[in-house]
Amino acid sequence: MFSDKANQIFQEVIAKYHVMNTVDQPFENAYDKNTDLIEHLLYRKCWIDTVQWHYEDIIRDPQIDPVSALKLKRQIDASNQDRTDMVEYIDSYFLDKYKDVTLKPSATINTESPAWGIDRLSILALKIYHMNEEATREDASQKHQMACKAKLDVLLEQRVDLSSAINQLLQDIENGDKYMKVYKQMKMYNDEELNPVLRSKK
Repeated sequence: MFSDKANQIFQEVIAKYHVMNTVDQPFENAYDKNTDLIEHLLYRKCWIDTVQWHYEDIIRDPQIDPVSALKLKRQIDASNQDRTDMVEYIDSYFLDKYKDVTLKPSATINTESPAWGIDRLSILALKIYHMNEEATREDASQKHQMACKAKLDVLLEQRVDLSSAINQLLQDIENGDKYMKVYKQMKMYNDEELNPVLRSKK
């Protein structure tokens, strides 16, 4: 099933990142886009999410230098744009894959596209990894470990449900029971023609 593949790749990415465990480490995709396009996209997507997860940790340091914080905010902004772009690339993959499907007269549209479900699955993989760290942290109190273990159990159940929902959506699209209609995010704050602050600086 598709979600099994996605979850496996997300775990690969997160494990790879934590070997060096630094936001400045070089990125190398484990999958060739010419032979394994969806795997390539999933790997890149989760890498962006993983780096941003750690950006978000760093910027919450109450003692962070303001200059460093501003630089990091710019990196987070750029990462958010990359994340959105990758979601749209993944949806483009599915649009192309299912372009010849004959829709049933009763076909309906979903509340979100496959790639936005996959986006949530990638973030969920990070939550599971880090909650497991907290649930097994030896220097934490037993109360902390037990509370995090309870949260981890919920996250693991959520992954099962979300994985199943993504698989079902893709199956419905393939069968013509659902159809994809993707709207670009049209973010405005990074565009110097649409953000009045940026436009005034031109």
